[in-house]
Amino acid sequence: MSSSAVYPHPNPPPQSSGQARGGEGIGAKHFSRTPEIDTTGAQSISDPTKSPPPLLAGEGRGGGNPPLTSRDSETGFAGPTTAYPHPNPPPQAGEGIRAEGAQPLVEPAPADALTQARRIILKIGSALLIDEAGEIRRAWLDALVADAARCRKRGQELIIVSSGAIAVGRRHLGLRGRALRLEEKQAAAATGQIRLAHAYQEALARHGITVAQILVTPEDTEERRRHLNARATFAQLLALGAVPVVNENDTIATAEIRFGDNDRLAARVAQMTSADMLVLLSDIDGLYTADPRNYPQARHIPLVHDLAPEIMAMAGAAPVGYSSGGMITKLAAARIAMNAGCRMLIAEGNPRAHAGMGPLAAVEAGARATLFLPHGEPSSARKAWIAGAVNPAGALIVDDGAARALRSGKSLLPAGVVAVEGEFERGDCVVIRNRAGGEAGRGLSAYGSGDIRLIAGHKSGEIAAILGYRGRDVIIHRDDLVVTERR
Repeated sequence: MSSSAVYPHPNPPPQSSGQARGGEGIGAKHFSRTPEIDTTGAQSISDPTKSPPPLLAGEGRGGGNPPLTSRDSETGFAGPTTAYPHPNPPPQAGEGIRAEGAQPLVEPAPADALTQARRIILKIGSALLIDEAGEIRRAWLDALVADAARCRKRGQELIIVSSGAIAVGRRHLGLRGRALRLEEKQAAAATGQIRLAHAYQEALARHGITVAQILVTPEDTEERRRHLNARATFAQLLALGAVPVVNENDTIATAEIRFGDNDRLAARVAQMTSADMLVLLSDIDGLYTADPRNYPQARHIPLVHDLAPEIMAMAGAAPVGYSSGGMITKLAAARIAMNAGCRMLIAEGNPRAHAGMGPLAAVEAGARATLFLPHGEPSSARKAWIAGAVNPAGALIVDDGAARALRSGKSLLPAGVVAVEGEFERGDCVVIRNRAGGEAGRGLSAYGSGDIRLIAGHKSGEIAAILGYRGRDVIIHRDDLVVTERR
């Protein structure tokens, strides 16, 4: 899987004084047509704006669960972990063009956005990592790992999403020079994944960094319990100082249940881990109005605020070779990430203008890239989804003291629950009602309805004795809760 970007555009926009300011954007009038583009999170999974399993703030607290990360001493992962549709989306003013009457904003440069990030998802494609002979580009990997070590030294957490297993494995199995059947791809992935993981282990070990391997399938990002378990594993690894290296589990995935590219997989990982920066390394330095290799007059777009139709029209199919992505999958990944409140960068994996530098170091040195800005932070996107949940799975009735505590910003404790309505599972969105029947709030439950009925009215210290296991101290954490009752 690669990040090659190709934009076959039949009518590249003319260079005239009527174009948008500073190469920041264009209007729909420049395009004669808008191709139909699949912007779903994967080929066979739900639309990226459809809610995957709800996630719990502070996942990993208590019992045998992972400890908290250094990033958030109280709640572990903070912010949204899925692409939730906002009930009142902001107006689509057009990429790089402000709506009429809007106040000017100070836009972050790619370098600033990268260095300010707290948790970075870095996606690497096959064409960057693997050469035409099926060998790992060791020098390139060393430069990338030097970037990773620098990020770690300044306190940033890093997760790498890496393609390349099939490309490496097919060489060792003698499967080069032709298209592979599904079972041959699975065999190549099984062989190549070992070599790929070993290469990362060796390169990161030279900087004293421990690597961990995580293989995922679409179900791991959508099915509730598997999603929460994967999230907890990421939390544990980051808390222990490891760098997780993620790839799709091509060994067991079928064509019908695959992501099909690691751009969208990386965006899903960004959702799952509440990352605030997703970096997609490509063979080109960002988004252009047309393919600059075919249309020299094409303009680079440094900043994207909205994925309007004219922006989506710039995408095209992936090139031949090991690549399975292309700009179309990068824009699909941008939609997923932006809906989750995560910034995204498309940057050149082999920065020609900054020879000898790693790709992240080149961005920090001013290399050109395209920055996608969400309209809100991860936490605001998360709260908006919780407040706008259309069909809550159940309801919790609380006493007056608990209702007052919620209004003051506290979590919901089991002692304040007097009744449970409906049947729901851990992670489901539920309504909180006061004794009079009025809605006090909404939140993501840390327990299923059956367990809450057992611990309702009890102190948090009694939970383990009642349920037989040590769970969360709260029914709904304040970071998973929106107060809807007027203060």
